[in-house]
Amino acid sequence: MSTLFGVPLQAFLGQLLLGLINGSFYAMLSLGLAVIFGLLNVINMTHGALYMVGAFVAWALLNQLGVGYWWALLIAPAVVALIGVVLECTMMRRLYKEDHLYGLLLTFGLVLIIEGGFRHQFGVSGMPYPIPDLLQGGERIGSVYLPNYRCWVVLASLTICFGTWFAIERTRLGVYLRASTENPVLVKAFGINVPVIVTLTYGAGVALAGLAGVLAAPIYQVSPTMGANLIVVVFAVVVIGGMGSILGAIVTGIALGLLEGMTKVFYPEASNIVVFVIMALVLLVKPAGLFGREA
Repeated sequence: MSTLFGVPLQAFLGQLLLGLINGSFYAMLSLGLAVIFGLLNVINMTHGALYMVGAFVAWALLNQLGVGYWWALLIAPAVVALIGVVLECTMMRRLYKEDHLYGLLLTFGLVLIIEGGFRHQFGVSGMPYPIPDLLQGGERIGSVYLPNYRCWVVLASLTICFGTWFAIERTRLGVYLRASTENPVLVKAFGINVPVIVTLTYGAGVALAGLAGVLAAPIYQVSPTMGANLIVVVFAVVVIGGMGSILGAIVTGIALGLLEGMTKVFYPEASNIVVFVIMALVLLVKPAGLFGREA
């Protein structure tokens, strides 16, 4: 059996694929956080809970209404976006001019309410969500087996992440979004409805979390704790990439997922802490993050 650095090649490539999948979810979730913080200046702790809600919406659509995976990819993010719009209109917009701590405390309280409600209704055990028929099976390349669904998740995540980055950084809509948060008075003078743009931005940011939840449902079991298990790592990814940096969230999420996978091959005991070690080192050297700008 061929080896690489003393590790069986099949095990190495398997962990590389697993790291790429985890990195794809890190990138999507940290992208939503970066959009909300970079444009609205709010630290959104509810992101992990809304990721979980997206997975539960997909599960409920399938088990209660018979609506399959492909429709869930459209419906679940829309439902989560609607929840985000309601939260923004009723609570979040009151805190934009306040200290970050107020938004952090509010969204943390919302996390406890949302996750507590789902635990009360569904318990803490996970529930399976089947892989769609079109993406079942896989391809064998040499000694490596590549599951079709996991390859689809990586491709879909990368497309969504870089598409979002392009929309914000390279289109007229992105210019309006950035201008609405940096100089809302001037933008209003041009007849643009700034509150609507801000609300839609928040909704779009949390919709990314809902979409990630749907993509994750067939890989990880759907449970009320699935967001809590992931959001701490995602916040570390955002800090390393630079708070509010769209490109930093994408690149750092993918890179750290791969690094985490490689750590499981060569030093498994450190795989759960490697992201936080890197975060500490980055903060010591560059407090604004790798892609962030100094205040």
